[in-house]
Amino acid sequence: MNAPDRARDKILFLLKTKGPQQASALARKLAVTPMAVRQHLYQMQQRGQVEFNDERRKVGRPARIWQLTRETGGHFPDSHGELAVGILQAASAAFGPDGIRRLIDQRTRAQARSYARRVTRTMDLKQKVAELAAIRREEGYMAEFEQRPDGTLVLIENHCPICAAAQSCQDLCRGEVQLFSKLLGGARIERTEHIVQGHRRCVYEIRGKGAAGRPPAARSRQ
Repeated sequence: MNAPDRARDKILFLLKTKGPQQASALARKLAVTPMAVRQHLYQMQQRGQVEFNDERRKVGRPARIWQLTRETGGHFPDSHGELAVGILQAASAAFGPDGIRRLIDQRTRAQARSYARRVTRTMDLKQKVAELAAIRREEGYMAEFEQRPDGTLVLIENHCPICAAAQSCQDLCRGEVQLFSKLLGGARIERTEHIVQGHRRCVYEIRGKGAAGRPPAARSRQ
């Protein structure tokens, strides 16, 4: 891969993981000039990879905000999306909704066993969330985590490599929330952003099970 292609891949990655931005902000992160970034962006626009909106500001000229197009989703990995959708549709036809739920439950149990080898009971909640983010990052979710000033831990997944399957069967998403809660020792989880619902990313707010002001069970906004 040549230098211009590497630069454009970095721009795509930043727009995917950090959301819409101005060319100047991208330039700071890449340690290059805004003009260099704009040249890449306009070339990428011609390819249908990015688009922009000019946002009005109280003072000065409008700010040009760049973002990915829907078509650019294909640039990032989707774990055999068409195959997964086909299998889910066939399973539904053969076994009905109850069969699909049993299939998802079995997948969730297998994930729990695999994840539990790395997310151990001896870890505190922050360590567990950090390790969970690492696992999900390895699986293609472009995951990261942060801790807010109030102590809330946040798991962020900037990409969904099973998006096509999740759109076909949202029980996959519900299974993930249950998996995370169990893995994190019964932590209370609320999904506040959801790719399947049209958001740019999936965001999970995580609080210890003793946290005040939250219901006792894991929650997920669908």
